[in-house]
Amino acid sequence: MKWNLRWVAARQDIWRPSDLKTAFEAVGFTPSLSKVCALWSARPVTVRLDDLDMICAALKCTVADLMEAEPLAGGESGEQEGQQAVGQDPGAGSGGRPVPKQSGGKGAVRRLPPN
Repeated sequence: MKWNLRWVAARQDIWRPSDLKTAFEAVGFTPSLSKVCALWSARPVTVRLDDLDMICAALKCTVADLMEAEPLAGGESGEQEGQQAVGQDPGAGSGGRPVPKQSGGKGAVRRLPPN
């Protein structure tokens, strides 16, 4: 994800973290100045959804303005090579009932549990 907080803030003529904090306080969002500076200077690892709503309200923007998806490194289609979704094994059956295995030494068929 690309974090575009500074770009969105610049559209609102906000150029410093202290000005951003003032805009946040105008909508009732009161983070510490250190938290505002962390949001301003780097891409956050996590953002609470409530905080994201307040940031969008203060900057009159949408979540799509603040965050932009970036392609994953190493793959054009966004899929990691060698990873598959559960149940996507090419040798798997049609997804019907499982077939009982032969038991180890006696050759008897294992029974499925009742429905």
